[in-house]
Amino acid sequence: MTDTPRPAPQYGEYATPEEQQEIIRRSGGPQGAVPAGDAQVLPVAVPPPSVASTPAPEAAAAAANPRRRDRFVTIALLAYGLFTVVTTIPQLIDYAAFAELWMRMAGIDADFTAVAEGRAWGTTAAVLFAVGWIVTALLSWRAIVRGRLSWWIALVGAVVSFIVVSICLSVPLMSDPAVIEGVLRSG
Repeated sequence: MTDTPRPAPQYGEYATPEEQQEIIRRSGGPQGAVPAGDAQVLPVAVPPPSVASTPAPEAAAAAANPRRRDRFVTIALLAYGLFTVVTTIPQLIDYAAFAELWMRMAGIDADFTAVAEGRAWGTTAAVLFAVGWIVTALLSWRAIVRGRLSWWIALVGAVVSFIVVSICLSVPLMSDPAVIEGVLRSG
């Protein structure tokens, strides 16, 4: 080593164990400092942040909570989904009325006759719709807690639930001979 002391390493620079010990010795040392040569990994002194490197309050808030917008969108989607599920379940349970309304809107002049089968499939669809929302909410919450992107879980859950419910609703309609005959007549 030369007689002129080397400047203390800056944050991110590597210091030799000897240089680390010298910095610790000059700064008063941390509690429990290890004498030179007794340890392979030594603590590195971190310089205090300068005033120029202090972020603005807006940047600090954004850095402290980078997923705030994601959480808001996820919760909004889940709230909309809950509203949809709660308002749709009564319609699904009264499947005969749903089928009559669907046929009227589709321009099919027929009467729905598979009432018992429709009630079973409608109740199944209602339960699956509610379970789909619950599973989506749990997966979204889990992603939010872990700090991961979560808005897409609410969208995928809604699409999957909609597909499953649509299949359940179409089974009794497509198996009712009166509906099939009405579709063929109007088409």
